[in-house]
Amino acid sequence: MNIIGLDALVFGVEDLPACRQYLIDYGLREAGNDRFEALDGTAVVLRAKEDTALPQSMGTASLLRETVYGVADVLTLDAIETELLRDRAVVREGGVLRCQDDMGFALAFQLTTRRPLTLPSEQVNAPGSVQRGLNQVGLPSDMPALPRSLSHVVYFVPDAQKAEAFYQRLGFVCTDRFTGVGPFLRPAGTQDHHTLFLIQTPPQMKGCEHFTFHMGGPTEVMLAGTRFAEKGYQSFWGPGRHRFGSNWFWYFNSPLGCHVEYDADMDLHDDAWIAREVPMGADASQIFLFQHREKWAPGGPPASGAQH
Repeated sequence: MNIIGLDALVFGVEDLPACRQYLIDYGLREAGNDRFEALDGTAVVLRAKEDTALPQSMGTASLLRETVYGVADVLTLDAIETELLRDRAVVREGGVLRCQDDMGFALAFQLTTRRPLTLPSEQVNAPGSVQRGLNQVGLPSDMPALPRSLSHVVYFVPDAQKAEAFYQRLGFVCTDRFTGVGPFLRPAGTQDHHTLFLIQTPPQMKGCEHFTFHMGGPTEVMLAGTRFAEKGYQSFWGPGRHRFGSNWFWYFNSPLGCHVEYDADMDLHDDAWIAREVPMGADASQIFLFQHREKWAPGGPPASGAQH
């Protein structure tokens, strides 16, 4: 089953204006009808919490109402439909296949709407490997730092083993695992370390823990996160670099009922990869971690009221 990855996440929120502004400030482009897109067209879609057109709430605090996966071809849609009709209701209408997973998360599958990207990656001048070259500054003052592609989503689930078994039916494989917590899962149509991470929690916590978009490199993570923090959004975790996946990260609190992350430089894997397994802990969760603070210079900030 050639599932490429996430096309969109749909939220039913309480404060539409605050969520709209949050996603715009995060760096997504408003594409109409409360759809907010990254550079490749992957998106977050907002709806009012009481919108009756949304899939039913899971009955927890989670505001995520639907996870939309993009697939490569109609044959994949047919295969998903055949597999899932064995034991659950499946609705196929207008080229979109809808169902629920075994934890009650609403899913949709469609021919992917993501657009191909041709953009430069971050370049680094290093001894033995000069990439950026002469007279090219590494960080222009107006350097853009925009989300490129919807990377992954993380679910809190009451039964990680059962949840994983459902996604294995759709061709997802485990790339790495935290013992007793849950797996990092990758569908067949991507080489990203993970598109979905499952975390075992009590039933009342079931829902979306966070989602993230890929940036162009670690400098873009730091730059976008700094700009976001300067707009008043609260940093939750980071910046830093994960051990599993190797991706740089920076998480923020949000009005969407979950955390929202910037990430970059995730490991790529194929079927030759052998999954690792370790207990979850600080050393396994990050290789290193910084803490955001206001800008500072040697000698400290100028005295209050000082003339410049």
